[in-house]
Amino acid sequence: MCCLRFSSLISAGWVRLEAAGGGVACGSAAALKTLINFLEKTVQKRLKALAAELEHCMSADRHRLRRQWQRLRKGTQDDSRAASELDRLAQRVAASRARYLARQANIPAVSYPEELPVSARRDEIKKAILAHQVVIVAGETGSGKTTQLPKICLEAGRGVAGLIGHTQPRRLAARSVAARIAEELKSEIGQAVGFKVRFSDHTRPDSYIKLMTDGILLAESQGDRFLNQYDTLIIDEAHERSLNIDFLLGYLKQLLAKRPDFKLIITSATIDTERFANHFGEAPIIEVSGRTYPVETHYRPLLADDEESQDRDLQQAILDAVDEAASHGQGDMLIFLPGEREIRETAESLRKPHPPHTEILPLYARLSAAEQNRVFQPHRGRRIVLTTNVAETSLTVPGIRYVIDPGLVRMSRYSHRTKVQRLPIEKISQASANQRAGRCGRVGPGVCFRLYSEADFLSRPEFTDPEIKRSNLAAVILQMKALGLGDVERFPFVEAPDAKMITDGYKLLEELGAVVGKQLTDTGRQLARLPLDPRVARMILAAREEGSLAEVLIIASALSVQDPRERPVEKQQAADEKHKAFKDELSDFLAYLNLWREYHEQKRHLSHNKLRKWCQANFISFMRMRDWHDIHSQLLGLVKEMRWHLNEQAADFAAIHRALLAGLLGNVANRSVAKEQDYIGARGIKLHAFPGSALFKKKPKWIIAAELVETTRLYARTLARIEPEWIEPVAGELLKRSHYDPHWEKRAGAVMAYERTTLYGLIVNPKRRVNYGRINPEEAREIFVRQALVAGEYRSEAGFFKHNQALVAEIEELEAKARRRDVLVDDEVIYAFYDKLIPHDICEGRRLDKWRKSAERKNPKLLYIDRDTLMRHSAGSVSTAQFPPTLKSQGLTLRLDYKFEPGDPEDGVTVTVPLPALNLLKPQPFEWLVPGLLHDKLVFLIKSLPKALRRNFVPAPNFADACLAALVPGEAPL
Repeated sequence: MCCLRFSSLISAGWVRLEAAGGGVACGSAAALKTLINFLEKTVQKRLKALAAELEHCMSADRHRLRRQWQRLRKGTQDDSRAASELDRLAQRVAASRARYLARQANIPAVSYPEELPVSARRDEIKKAILAHQVVIVAGETGSGKTTQLPKICLEAGRGVAGLIGHTQPRRLAARSVAARIAEELKSEIGQAVGFKVRFSDHTRPDSYIKLMTDGILLAESQGDRFLNQYDTLIIDEAHERSLNIDFLLGYLKQLLAKRPDFKLIITSATIDTERFANHFGEAPIIEVSGRTYPVETHYRPLLADDEESQDRDLQQAILDAVDEAASHGQGDMLIFLPGEREIRETAESLRKPHPPHTEILPLYARLSAAEQNRVFQPHRGRRIVLTTNVAETSLTVPGIRYVIDPGLVRMSRYSHRTKVQRLPIEKISQASANQRAGRCGRVGPGVCFRLYSEADFLSRPEFTDPEIKRSNLAAVILQMKALGLGDVERFPFVEAPDAKMITDGYKLLEELGAVVGKQLTDTGRQLARLPLDPRVARMILAAREEGSLAEVLIIASALSVQDPRERPVEKQQAADEKHKAFKDELSDFLAYLNLWREYHEQKRHLSHNKLRKWCQANFISFMRMRDWHDIHSQLLGLVKEMRWHLNEQAADFAAIHRALLAGLLGNVANRSVAKEQDYIGARGIKLHAFPGSALFKKKPKWIIAAELVETTRLYARTLARIEPEWIEPVAGELLKRSHYDPHWEKRAGAVMAYERTTLYGLIVNPKRRVNYGRINPEEAREIFVRQALVAGEYRSEAGFFKHNQALVAEIEELEAKARRRDVLVDDEVIYAFYDKLIPHDICEGRRLDKWRKSAERKNPKLLYIDRDTLMRHSAGSVSTAQFPPTLKSQGLTLRLDYKFEPGDPEDGVTVTVPLPALNLLKPQPFEWLVPGLLHDKLVFLIKSLPKALRRNFVPAPNFADACLAALVPGEAPL
C-alpha cells in the first residue's frame, strides 16, 4: 500500500473535489474513505506506470531514478514534498525516456562486409546476445569479430540505453578500430563512433560505440562503480590475459548480478575459450573461422650456441627468410621482433641489400599516430613491416602474405623473491606462435617462416602465462581496496594469482603506508586517486610534505613514460654527447628536471617544426616529450583538485630526493666492501650501477634507483646519491632496530648489547655497543642477576659474594661425591633470593654496590645465603669415611677428585698419581673405588653376570648389600 498522505496531493492539485451533486460529500466518513481509496489507486497507478517507463530510460539514469521511485513508494518523503517529488520524478523519467527514444530513432544503418567470416554468423551471434547476459565469441585473426561485433550489438538494439563500450589492449588498436567502424557506419570519428585513450577523448554524448583501452575503462570504474554509462561491453583480445583484462573480467563478474540489463561480450582468439566460459557460468561460445586461405609453415632454425652470437645470426636468418619469401612471389611481409632496438637493427640490415621499391616500416606502441597509421595506407611495391607483439593479436595489418617469426618476445616477469621486474627475452608459447602465423593468409595463401625447429615449437608451453601471474599486484590491490571490492584472495579472477604474489603486493603497499593490516589508510586513498604506479604516487605525496611538489611532479611524470632520450645504435656516442648537457653528477633524476626545463625554454622561443628539429638534433623523442607533458598536465590538474599547492621556491637536492626515497625504499642500495662495482640492495640482493648512469664511475656509498632491471645482470637504473641519515625518518616503522646479544660484561660491570638499524636487511646504522639497561631495564636486571650473581660472573670483593660462591662450591662437591643433583637447590632458588632483596631498578654492578653499601649498614648479612637455603636435604650419607679426600696405596697418599658429569672422560673419581710413582702402583686397590661407591659397583657386576647365574641373585641390590657386609677392602682384587 502506498504510504503517501493525501492532504498534500489535494492541495497540490493532483485531485479535484467536485461540487455537491457531482462529487464527494466531505462531511461523510464513508465518502472520506472512498476518497482515500480513490487517491491510493491513483498514486499506485501512477507509480506503476513510472516503473514501466524506467525500463526505457537511459542506463546512466536508471539507478538514480529507481531509488527515487522506491523512496516515494515507501512513503519516506515529507507530506509537503511528496507530491512535488512525484511530479519531478515523472519529469526526469520523461526526459530520460526522450533521450532513449531519440537515440533509438537515430541508430546508424548497419551493413556487413560479406567477405568477413563473422558476417555469415551475425544472426546466430545476435540471438545469443539477446538470450544470454554473457557471450564468448572466439575467432582466428581476420574473422572480423573486432570490427563487426559492435555493429551486431547495434542491430540487436544495444547501444540505445547506454554506450556500447569496446576495449582494446593498446591505444593504437583503439584508435584504428574506431576509425574502421566509423568508416563502415559512414560516420565521422567522434560522432556515432568515438574513442578514448589516455589524454585524448573523441566521444560525444550521442555516440553509440566507444573504443577505449582497458585501462581507461578501469579508470572510469572509480567514478562509475556500476558502469552505468554502458549498456553493453565488448572485452576484445581477452586471450592476451593482461593484468587489466583479468581484473576487468573479475570486476564484471561481480557487476553482472547487479546489472541484469547489462550485456557482456568477450572476444578471443581460439585460445583456452572454455576457461572464459566457465568463469561466467557456462556462457555460450560461438567460434568464427578466420583464415580464408591456407598458411604453410616452414621451420628455419638458428644454430647459435649463445645469446650474443644468436643476435648476429638472427639478423642473417631474417635476411635469408626475406629472400626466401620474396622468391615465392609478391606480397607484404610481417616480421615479429622482441623490441624497438631489434626493430631498428633489423631495419638497418634490410635497407642495405634490398632495392628502393621495398618499403620498410616499423610498428610498435610508442610510435606517433601518424607513423603507426602508415602501415594501414595503400602503397605500391613490397612492404616489410617490423613489429613487436602489438601486431600479434591487437592489429590486423592489411596485405600480409608472409610472416617471419623468430619466436621471441620481451616478457615482463616480476620476482617476488628479489622484488625485481625482469624483462628477459623469452621464447613465445605455441598459442602466440599460431597467432603470429595467422597474420598471413588473408589475401591469398600465406607462408610463415619460423626461425626455430618444429621440435622446439612442440616443446614450448601451450599458452602464455597471464600477466597476473608474473606481475607485482600492488596497484591491483590498491584499486580493489579503493573501489571496495573486498579481499584480493576472494576476488573472482579468471585464474587466481599466486598467494606469494598477493602477499608481496600487500608488503609493497605497507612499505608505502597505503595499507595497515590489509586495511586502506588515508595515504592509500590518496595514492589511489593518482593514476600512477603506487611507488611513483608515493613520491608525490611525500613531495607535498617536503616542499618539492613542483619538481617531483615533473620527475614522477617522467618515470611514467618511456625515456625520451634516444640512443640510436649507429649514433650512440653522438647521442651521449648531446645528453651530457642535461646530466647531473649526483642524480639521474635531476637530469629529467634539466631536460624538462631546457625543452620548455626552447618551446617558448621556437615554432612547432623547429622544436621538432631541436629534439631530433639532441636525440630527444618529440613524441615521448609530448606524452611526458600530457601526463604532467594530468597530474597537475589532479593535485590542484586535491587542493595541494606547488612550492614557489625551488626545492633543494635533499628535499627532492627525500621525497623520491619515500617511494623507493625497496630500491636503496649500499656499496659493497668486497667489490667496489657491486652494491648490496634490500633483502641482500647484489646489483650493479647501470653503465649509462652519471653515477656509474663515481660510485657513491648510498644510492636509490628508480628501477631494478635484470638482463644478464641485475642493474640499478636512474640513480641518485642519498645520505643514510635520510633513511630513518623516511622509513619510520619499516626500520628494524634490533638489540642483539645482551650479555653480562665483567669488565664493564653492566649488561651490554649491540644495536643495529636495518631496512630490509640493509644495515643503515653500523653496529654499536650499548648499555642494555637503558633499553630494556627489566630484561637487563634479570640477566644481571642470573649471570653476574647466580652464575658467579660478578667481579667483586664484596663479602656476601665470596661467601655465597664458596658455599655453592662446597655443596657442588657433595653432589659430585654422591653422584646426584638433588643436593644444591636449583638456580631459580638462588635467583629468587636475590630477586626478592635487590631493588628492581638495579641492573649493573656499580648501582648494586652503591645500594648494597647503604643497605648493609642496617643489615650486614642482608645478601648472605645460609647453608639450609642452598641445600635440598642434608646429604647425610655423604661422609668423609664414605668419600675420603685421599687414597693410600704402596705407602703413597693420593688425592681423589670427584666429578659428576656422565659422558665426561673425568666423570666419577679421579686419582692424581705423581708420574715417578706410576710404576710402583698395583691396579687391585683401585678396583675397590671408595666405600661410598662400592655398593653401586657391586650391583653393576651382578647385573653383568650371564643370565644363567644372574637369575640366582635377584634382587641384585640385596645381594650387593650381603656381599658388601662380607667383603673387606684391601690389596686383593675385588
